[in-house]
Amino acid sequence: HYQMSVTLKFEIKKLIYVHLVIWLLLVAKMSVGHLRLLSHDQVAMPYQWEYPYLLSVVPSLLGLLSFPRNNISYLVLSMISMGLFSIAPLIYGSMEMFPAAQQLYRHGKAYRFLFGFSAVSVMYLVLVLAVQVHAWQLYYSKKLLDSWFTSTQEKKRK
Repeated sequence: HYQMSVTLKFEIKKLIYVHLVIWLLLVAKMSVGHLRLLSHDQVAMPYQWEYPYLLSVVPSLLGLLSFPRNNISYLVLSMISMGLFSIAPLIYGSMEMFPAAQQLYRHGKAYRFLFGFSAVSVMYLVLVLAVQVHAWQLYYSKKLLDSWFTSTQEKKRK
């Protein structure tokens, strides 16, 4: 069970680091858009879903805080807040961007751009990647939680 815990922690940490890269790129894009460092032809203003997604760093930090002492409470809080701050904004984002994606698909017209690419295409790619990262994080977190819980139950029996 110790080897499984170490392996799962390592996998979750890798996913957290990928999530932080996505998060930092999103923060950079939003900052450039709001501060108007580049023209709106280069970097579009953020979609509404991007603002609540900024809170998605909280579950990752809670997950990292749970590792040193195998803190079940922090891991559970991380999993719950991942649903609220990560998954929910991504679902909302897919619905928010759908009309623009439909317009692009049907008529070939894009109205927002990121460095010459359709913003909706790029953001859907980011969204799909983020959903996969968070889904794997939840999966490994659940397995880790089960491992810790089993270990705790075995200690109580002794």
